[in-house]
Amino acid sequence: MHHANYYYGHAHVLARYCALPEPMHPPRIQGYLQHGWNIGDGLAPGVPFVEGSRLLVWSEQVRRRAWSQGRRDAVVVGSPFAYLLEMAKATAPAEEEREGTIFYPFHGWEGQQVMGDHRRLIAELQAHETGPVTVCLYWNEHRVKAIRRLYEKAGFRVICHGYRGFWWRDHDREFLVRQLAELRRHRRVVSNRLCSAIWYGVLAGCQGAVYGDPMVLDNADPTFGGEPRLRRQWPEVYGYDPDMTAAHQIARAELGADELAGPEELRTLLGWPVADRSLTPA
Repeated sequence: MHHANYYYGHAHVLARYCALPEPMHPPRIQGYLQHGWNIGDGLAPGVPFVEGSRLLVWSEQVRRRAWSQGRRDAVVVGSPFAYLLEMAKATAPAEEEREGTIFYPFHGWEGQQVMGDHRRLIAELQAHETGPVTVCLYWNEHRVKAIRRLYEKAGFRVICHGYRGFWWRDHDREFLVRQLAELRRHRRVVSNRLCSAIWYGVLAGCQGAVYGDPMVLDNADPTFGGEPRLRRQWPEVYGYDPDMTAAHQIARAELGADELAGPEELRTLLGWPVADRSLTPA
């Protein structure tokens, strides 16, 4: 259904978990899959939504918020990143293989740009991070040479996980795979605003930290409370040296890591064909 279901290769990750044949374009998900960590009802503000469609959310917290907004057909399925991590458990690196910090600056997208001073963020990173620093720019900022050069001149490694896709085109099925690989290289994951990448990193074993100028999103929708609410509700990850244990417990809840369905159940929830057991050899 909605093209956002395929952002970041989400549908491809879920298809892999469900053991659908590859290579292929996954079947259309029957409903709206939450495509990013969300402090609202699972839908991005202003996104058109077909009434009666199932809302497939990452966590129980989001399901409850959706219910309070009148969306009664919300179902918890867990986040695609948590499914990817489940599939990649056997390849988890040893702690001593990690070093340095990966930093995710707050970003814009096609419809909204971010306003803020990257130089201030660079100075704060240099003052508080030890070891090598990787800066992962969202595609929207990565294409701006002036922003890339600021971080490169500071001596940071600059990368981009890829393009998330749009209107059923250019979806990068390896986006989350690359993101997981990068997170596992680093001891810390840092951002200037609480976001999906922080929870992903914490779930993958990084120490998460949120600090610095949170910047401003052009024409931001304040419906769900914005940056002030983030600081009030999740203070455990703010500051230079947050407690890893507390953050990890929250990350599991926010990403639905304890709510994951089995492959056949997930196929049913997504509206995909269930495996025909009659064809399985005895």
